[in-house]
Amino acid sequence: MREMTQTLETLLYIVVFGPTCQRICGFGYQNFKPISRYPLGLELYPRPRPRVQTQTRIRAHRVRYPRICGFSVPVAILSPEFPSCIDCIARNQLPDGSWGDDAIFVVQDRLINTLACIIALTTWNVHRDKCRKGLSFLHENIKRLREDDDNWMMVGFEMTFPTLLEMAKDIGLDIPYDEPVLQDIYAKRELKLAKIPIDVLHSVPTTLLFSLEGMPGLLDWDKLFKLQAPDGSFLASPAATAYALMQTGNKKCLEYLTDVVDKFEGGAPFIYPLELFERLWVVDRLERLGLSSYFRSEIDSYLDYVYRHWSDEGIGFTWGCSVPDLDDTIMGFRFLRQRGYHISTEVFKCFETKDGEFIVYPGQSNQSVTAIYNLYRAADQAALPGDDSVIERAKAYSYAFLKERQAAGDLNDKWIISSGLPSELAYGLEFPWKANLPRVQTRMYLEQYGGSENVWIGKNLYRMHLFNNDLLLKLAKVDFSNFQRQCQFEWQGLKRWCEKNNLEMYGVTPQSAMRAYFLAAANIFEPHRAAERLGWARTVVIAQAISSCFQSSNAYVTESMLEGLNSELTSDGDNLARRGEKYSTVDNGLLNALHELINLFAPGEEASNDLREAWNTWLTELTTNDVHESCEGSTALLLVRTVEICSGRHCSANQNLKLSEYSQLEKLTSSICSKVGSRTLSQVNQNGTTTESTENLEQQVDQEMKELVQCVYQSCDAISRATKQTFFNVTRSFCYVTHSSPETIDSHISKVIFEDVI
Repeated sequence: MREMTQTLETLLYIVVFGPTCQRICGFGYQNFKPISRYPLGLELYPRPRPRVQTQTRIRAHRVRYPRICGFSVPVAILSPEFPSCIDCIARNQLPDGSWGDDAIFVVQDRLINTLACIIALTTWNVHRDKCRKGLSFLHENIKRLREDDDNWMMVGFEMTFPTLLEMAKDIGLDIPYDEPVLQDIYAKRELKLAKIPIDVLHSVPTTLLFSLEGMPGLLDWDKLFKLQAPDGSFLASPAATAYALMQTGNKKCLEYLTDVVDKFEGGAPFIYPLELFERLWVVDRLERLGLSSYFRSEIDSYLDYVYRHWSDEGIGFTWGCSVPDLDDTIMGFRFLRQRGYHISTEVFKCFETKDGEFIVYPGQSNQSVTAIYNLYRAADQAALPGDDSVIERAKAYSYAFLKERQAAGDLNDKWIISSGLPSELAYGLEFPWKANLPRVQTRMYLEQYGGSENVWIGKNLYRMHLFNNDLLLKLAKVDFSNFQRQCQFEWQGLKRWCEKNNLEMYGVTPQSAMRAYFLAAANIFEPHRAAERLGWARTVVIAQAISSCFQSSNAYVTESMLEGLNSELTSDGDNLARRGEKYSTVDNGLLNALHELINLFAPGEEASNDLREAWNTWLTELTTNDVHESCEGSTALLLVRTVEICSGRHCSANQNLKLSEYSQLEKLTSSICSKVGSRTLSQVNQNGTTTESTENLEQQVDQEMKELVQCVYQSCDAISRATKQTFFNVTRSFCYVTHSSPETIDSHISKVIFEDVI
């Protein structure tokens, strides 16, 4: 297992913590005057076309124009600042003549990339054959613009594409400029330009900084440079930054672009850097794929970085981003709270409108499904008692929005193209966090995670190889398959144990034993924790068998069983175990099973005595409760004590008993499990429980779950993280059983334990 862990970590380091997104076309512009000859001694390069504006990758050196008789006359034309970019463009043309993502065809992506590249190559009068192929593609496909889903519109397309068309017209490119669909794009551009608050654009950071290249003639550079990021960029956009450089010659812009082109070997992503976004989504994918246990220190380091750059107004995709967004902020909010950082819900208010909506960016044209789903997850998983009501408003809004889009079948997202998104949302909405078992979530996500097939949407399509790659998916499948093999092996041993002790005569069926093991394995899945899993499963099986005996109408059976249990559990009792003998598995199989659990699973005599005491406490409550009264609370605490003792943490468990925080964990766990148990009991007995009382019970459970979350993730470190997680795992398993139908549980058992991961 150690070798397996090292292999997983080594392979993940190679790919996961390596290069980021693929090179994408962006563009910026520079106007050139016509010239007749190159000055003597300059490096020759194919002559630029007159009055052309160039693409980001091939920005020319700044040209100074001295004033002669009232005209600006160029005194020098040099080679491109980044000649390697021309080679990059030439290398990446697709067989059909277009540029863009080669695995998925989105018309806007192909058109804007292709037109930008044609203009760039035409500017320097190179690769004419590629330009001809590109123009042929434009003629054949420009009319298809209406085919794209509105949710998949490239960022700023209505601003930048018309600007490119004007550039193409200036250099005489043969393009169907009168195509009706283009008139729609021009109309959208004029509408957006009319809405742009120019004073706001120049005074405070907004998302408009990201698309400066699409607003020629509107910009006051003296004012705009006050909004320049510390790294020299404008909102981490190479295209907007290149446009600023070409208009002003700003040194910091040049340094930023030089760094980007060097890093990406001749190309440039449409956005860079975006390390906060990357770190948060890496953590999310590793957790949902079930691989986070291999990267605990790396994840802690990533989240510590996020916290260092946290702001009460939220965060953006990079540390220097001056425009926070909802998506990165609420993802950071959730992870930081779950790691014990104290983060206020006031940050939610920064993204709430007067109409009660929550938006990613001010002025957005449409809503993001994935961002609102992340908002729902944050509000569902990280709410604490005493939080501002904004988090409840966020949860209500996000849930209603997602259910509406789900009902309409409109689940295409504005940020990502993922075939697994509908299934991911369906599962997430059906199973709230309190009823969501880790291994069930991972098994479902293995089918929803698209790996390298997931494509992100920006100014054009791009890939995030850091957290969307096939190696991650392959490793997660291998890890889960190993887990399944171990589970099947452990299950066979548990089944033989049940048969050996003749537990069927006490009402234990293979189905009930399987369910007990599944609940344990779905929460405690690490390979080295088999003793905890089996201790949990055997405890549930024995507890159910004893409960069944006490519900028997045969008084003799009940009295006989109680006598045997008291003898086994009483520290000074004269039972067979203390005489070194064994119970008959035919007549006393249940007592023998309990004896084995206490004396064989518990590591040492002291641990056995602790476990015996825990069982004695449980039995006392069982025998004093009414037959129709739920004893799920005491059973939950018995499970916690069993898992802790079987894990070897029994010494610290005894110390924990003296802590008020531990008492609070016990109190909340018992209360929640009792409430969900009584709800299940009322459903079974059909005793006329009203909807109103059920809803009231749900509200109480939700409130206590917030308190439990606070104890588990936000309390002091006197109690180990593993112990606190045990309380949460046990509580969540009780909520899951209440929330799920028997058919659903059986389906999950099949998928998690037995069905091969393909």
